[in-house]
Amino acid sequence: MNDEITQALEKIFSADSDLYRGRGFMRRVGFGERPALVNIDLANAWTRPGNAFSCDGMDVIIPGVQQLLAGARAKGIPVVYTTTAYAVTEGPSTDMGIWHRKIPLEELRLGSDAVAIDERIAPEPGEQVIVKKAASAFHGTYLSGFLKAAGVDTVVVTGVTMAGCVRHTVEDAIAEGFRPIVVRECVGDRVAGVVEWNLFDIDAKFGDVEPLERVVEYLEGVAQRPAEERTPAEARQAPVP
Repeated sequence: MNDEITQALEKIFSADSDLYRGRGFMRRVGFGERPALVNIDLANAWTRPGNAFSCDGMDVIIPGVQQLLAGARAKGIPVVYTTTAYAVTEGPSTDMGIWHRKIPLEELRLGSDAVAIDERIAPEPGEQVIVKKAASAFHGTYLSGFLKAAGVDTVVVTGVTMAGCVRHTVEDAIAEGFRPIVVRECVGDRVAGVVEWNLFDIDAKFGDVEPLERVVEYLEGVAQRPAEERTPAEARQAPVP
């Protein structure tokens, strides 16, 4: 059924792409010179089965992110993870806002295994793990300031969910002046068709959707991050030749 939906969407999007291009959409932001890898909500609640937030496609997403991590770490490129978690999930003083009226945020308790980054792509010392309260990785966090301080001009985005946290992160990234690159094989969601639709729409209006192979090649061609710009932990991960 999923294959049938994907094929149907591809047929529709092919015609829609012609419409967009005819109106001047679907331009390319392109790859910059100073990327960061931003992994959205690849924590256990989303990557492992049996959770309310579990997403499909981890058999492809996790190995793809592993490749990107290897490429980023080899060049000393900043690596960022996000997870969504809440310190107070009961009573009148919750930090969940009113979002929990729509989805079961009470399952995402700060400090629980559910919100820990999947150990298959675990952060290394010196890599950022940002706890967010909203969909976008930028909303109410220090992400933009961190990236700008590191001289980043491009954000390579992976993670889940495509229709929610990934999409809102990409929209905010371009609004903040970064070039968003979404890795096609490294994003996912729960509902058939949602991924393809949002990839199409993002590629038309907010960022570039690129295949994993091309992004890996891009990272391989990026200049090594200067040693003086790296923390001691990052320097150990990416020694200067």
